Amino acid sequence: MLINHPTSWALFGIGLLAALNLSTTSYAQQNTPSQQGQSTQATRPNVIFILADDLRHDSLSLNGSTIPLTPNIDQLAAEGVYFSNALVTSPICGPSRANIFTGQWERKNQIGFTSVSNNFIDQETFSNSFQMQMKKAGYSTAFIGKHHTKIVNRRSTPLSKEIDFSYFKDGHLGFHPGKKSKTFSNLKNTSQIEGFLEACSAYLSPTQQYDYFYENADPSLDGMLDKRDPEKPFCIWVNFNLPHQASLGGMGSEVGDPDFYSTKYQNAAETISLPDGFDKPVKLPENILTRDELMNYYKFNRKSLINAKVNTARAVHGIDQFVANLRNFLAKIDEAKNTIIVFYSDNGLLYGEHGIGGKTMLYEESVRAPLIVYSPYFEESQRNTTREELVVGQDIPATILAMCGLSVPSSYQGVSMLPLINNPQSTIDPNWRKSVFLENLFTDQGYPRQDAVRSKNYKYIRYYSKDNDRNQYLPNGIEGEQPIYEQLFDLAADPEEHNNVADSPKYRQILDEHRAQCIELAKSLSQ
Repeated sequence: MLINHPTSWALFGIGLLAALNLSTTSYAQQNTPSQQGQSTQATRPNVIFILADDLRHDSLSLNGSTIPLTPNIDQLAAEGVYFSNALVTSPICGPSRANIFTGQWERKNQIGFTSVSNNFIDQETFSNSFQMQMKKAGYSTAFIGKHHTKIVNRRSTPLSKEIDFSYFKDGHLGFHPGKKSKTFSNLKNTSQIEGFLEACSAYLSPTQQYDYFYENADPSLDGMLDKRDPEKPFCIWVNFNLPHQASLGGMGSEVGDPDFYSTKYQNAAETISLPDGFDKPVKLPENILTRDELMNYYKFNRKSLINAKVNTARAVHGIDQFVANLRNFLAKIDEAKNTIIVFYSDNGLLYGEHGIGGKTMLYEESVRAPLIVYSPYFEESQRNTTREELVVGQDIPATILAMCGLSVPSSYQGVSMLPLINNPQSTIDPNWRKSVFLENLFTDQGYPRQDAVRSKNYKYIRYYSKDNDRNQYLPNGIEGEQPIYEQLFDLAADPEEHNNVADSPKYRQILDEHRAQCIELAKSLSQ
């Protein structure tokens, strides 16, 4: 729907808010379940949080994928709880990861890409992060892999100095991270996924098997690689930069790379499905987004898209193997029976759907991510369950802390998912949030600013003019501006979001309700 009357829009929004009697309390207060819950085991559990990069919701075989197959991630879900409607509220890597660090929406924390926002996570907020809360409670902590959020300064000094095992690089890592950064030069496994398993093992191992890892570490890591204290529980955050397209170059090219990076799915071209219109103009007005504005590696043709999907599938297979190998290592060191594992992705990715390649857009392919919570302490009734409630990445820190019996900082806008996990036989929890606010504030690479409301059956998206916002960070918008275009999708009837029904009289009430929610949530979440 094109928006041509800004004054009418503003008056209509104010009147509708009054008519609906929408509360002005915070989003977290509106949507916090009545119980946070705590773990009941006597021994404090270990935690491993695995965060993939650009892993789509439908990239797992448990969601119907045949290329790739992910038996080990599927097994983790079969032994835990799978959240089928897990959403990323800022679907691009830097802001998404900042939302997890802070437990807040981007509109609140105002941590966008540093190149545009110039904003850093402050010391107090970092101290409230789930890993630092766990360290205060006596945990040994490790942060491994990709970092994309500045903390206090451009060197992210607190992350280097206050996390016990701090083994990271800012930005893209490449498939062979040791080639891009001396941080990873001490790895025997030069491929990223296998190298990060090696780093996890070096941190966890109670033997001298990995002494070389510490002895060969670059001098810049001095004081940053404390092996875990066996008397303490541990918390590891593993941050992959895969299957992100920017880190797939050189896959399988090194002698030590596992063979599957160059051979698996090599005959899959005929069976890979391609979305309709992937090589056609973007299905949006030209003042919103055009194909010419997309990053070059997201301007797919048939050959490049098949190649991207095959390479992505190989990287996902590597992550699936990582899950199996890590669990085997935990069993070897006798920690498997006391380790919680959470699996998530920082965002999804568009592979030509709607004529778009890439992310930040608020379509389902971009905002849905796989989320699995596993605990060895789950009762049989909790295992192999699927929850359909709307959950977000900001809920993960609160959930991890609650599962470890720790308090959740009041600064978090996300909430613990334990009430859902602890009631596996229930239908959708009536006390849980009914909708989720989504946003894109990234104004580089041609992407438009957007915000949206996603409810169970509908999604409302509104877009803003790009005339005066390029490379500016505008979490509060431009004074007096109104959206220039809006969409409404009936997800039950149209899950692939092909048909914009914003202009249909049949959906007028639904449009009004979601528009009003978007206005109110944009306001309340910023407070």
